[in-house]
Amino acid sequence: MMSKFRHVALIGKYQSATPSTAAAELSRHVLQEIAQFLQAQGCEVVLESQTAEHTGLHTLLPSMNVDGLGHHCDVGIVVGGDGTMLGISRHLAKYGTPLIGINQGRLGFVTDIALDNYQQVLEPMLHGAYEEDARPLMHARVVREGEVVFEALAMNDVVVNRGGTSGMVELRVEVDGLFLSNQRADGLIVATPTGSTAYTLSVGGPLMHPSIPAWLMAPIAPHTLSNRPIVLSDQTEIMMEVVGGRDVSANFDMQSLASLLHGDRIYVRRSELSVRFLHPVGWNYFATLRKKLGWNEGGY
Repeated sequence: MMSKFRHVALIGKYQSATPSTAAAELSRHVLQEIAQFLQAQGCEVVLESQTAEHTGLHTLLPSMNVDGLGHHCDVGIVVGGDGTMLGISRHLAKYGTPLIGINQGRLGFVTDIALDNYQQVLEPMLHGAYEEDARPLMHARVVREGEVVFEALAMNDVVVNRGGTSGMVELRVEVDGLFLSNQRADGLIVATPTGSTAYTLSVGGPLMHPSIPAWLMAPIAPHTLSNRPIVLSDQTEIMMEVVGGRDVSANFDMQSLASLLHGDRIYVRRSELSVRFLHPVGWNYFATLRKKLGWNEGGY
């Protein structure tokens, strides 16, 4: 039986490795094995160009840059962790390329297939037996004196925070142009439901099911303890203006960075783009939470 997906993009974790390291050798072995499995299912495999370069697999398999993969491939298989998935998903979202995550390490929230049994899980998915969910992206802009000086997409969160050795940051926050609050804290997080299991979790934010059309805004170590996390509609636009503080920056999924000045405004709204994830049949969000967070699975 031929795979439903004729052209498959294969993306690996390579950022921390060079071709001579043990980590790169392990990545090379894992990716080569997965590529051979995909080919046995009737798929044409194309490596992401930087994955190919850093693992030395460019001599064995064709490769393309991310835009080429988006134009050419029917599905992307990401091997690594949630960070690897975050990086590639923002780029492929505009092409509508669905993504499957194989976790090379601990179970991830969006890379949910364990490496040790990927063949049994992946084979039926390649033949059309899967479940799909879409995760909306944020679009963020940094506006300085009326000009957009930086913009980025984020799937997890937009974080405005202070430098490591500086004091608190002071922010004026508006929602759809309406004043919400002045915040004095180490920083402020605006997160998607997908991002509710990331940074906001560590500052006391609630978990949000990915189907909820909402943003979560949570302060980091606020000066006033009455400043609490708040859930807002994702149809709103959130504005954070830098009023005070030194070495203030904005982080987008902790992978893109903008240095901020007093008076800079960071606008966050829902992007028109979403990331498509494919999961094994029977996948559900609550099972992932139980496994990842170590919740007691016993019952009455």
